[in-house]
Amino acid sequence: MIRAAQDCNSMAELRESIDALDERIVALLAQRKGYIDRAIELKPAEGLPARIPARVDAVLENVRRAAAEHDLDPDLVAALWTQLIDWSIAREAQKITPE
Repeated sequence: MIRAAQDCNSMAELRESIDALDERIVALLAQRKGYIDRAIELKPAEGLPARIPARVDAVLENVRRAAAEHDLDPDLVAALWTQLIDWSIAREAQKITPE
């Protein structure tokens, strides 16, 4: 069960909530991977390469803004997303042949 941080009265409760949140985050990352897999199918038909620099910039701008709105360090979130984006592009590049 995920409790609000202020409702955790022990480290055990806090850790239980963190573990549950981590599981949700992993599930969301798996869901995001499904979209990457769909991009692998769609990009060749549209003549698009795996890496589209303007899209990478837009995604990083979006997550930086979201991080700031949620009182997170935008640099940290951008660094995490850069790794995620690089992994996604490498996954796509294995299947997509540039035109």
